[in-house]
Amino acid sequence: ELLHTATLVHDDVVDDANERRGFFSINALWKNKIAVLVGDYLLAKGLLLALERKEFQLLEIVSNAVKEMSEGELLQMEKARKLDIEESIYFEIIRGKTASLIAAACGAGAASTTDDQEQVQQMIQFGEKIGMAFQIKDDLFDFGTDDVGKPLGIDIKEKKLTLPLIYALQQTDATTRRQILRNIKKHHNKKEKVAEVIEFVRQSGGLEYARDVMYRYREEAFEILHQFQACAARDALENLVRFVTERKR
Repeated sequence: ELLHTATLVHDDVVDDANERRGFFSINALWKNKIAVLVGDYLLAKGLLLALERKEFQLLEIVSNAVKEMSEGELLQMEKARKLDIEESIYFEIIRGKTASLIAAACGAGAASTTDDQEQVQQMIQFGEKIGMAFQIKDDLFDFGTDDVGKPLGIDIKEKKLTLPLIYALQQTDATTRRQILRNIKKHHNKKEKVAEVIEFVRQSGGLEYARDVMYRYREEAFEILHQFQACAARDALENLVRFVTERKR
């Protein structure tokens, strides 16, 4: 939880976000310098808790997640400048910036209850699958697939190419592709241009494609869970998978 909170504080700095969970973000109240230090402090507290209890595997899992999340965010920022992202790069980004955190949470939970390393690795893989599905679902919201109570096209305005848009660009002709990329690069702050990009994605089957990929990750997560004996814990994790892919916000 400390690691998650630290990543949210840092994420608000990276995205220059003014709100978090309906309240002013730390960087909005006290600027970026303090927000970065608060995130660092929370991260250090989490790592020290693992050290104090000699939970060395937990420390390894969490530290690896921090590394992967940082790499994912840096890769996304680099690609936002160049707008040359492909599907394989997109999956690499979300595996790092989102799925690695959920994988770490599942792996840490398993490591705290068993010495069976095969089971720990299975739960890390399970967490990665639902993390990938979670991020794709989040990316779908940006195109208005549900009433989530937030503006559409935020990713487009930040020049982030997500799976629905990447697929749509792959399906179109070179002229349309150049026009859409020009809108994102030069006119991402113009509401009507963002609306054009959203409509282009909707008409090109981008939403359906991304949804299919999300459900594929969902089924892979279920397959991993079904290798464990049926019990209340497994039922709860199955419900988590359903929530991730069926949530409305």
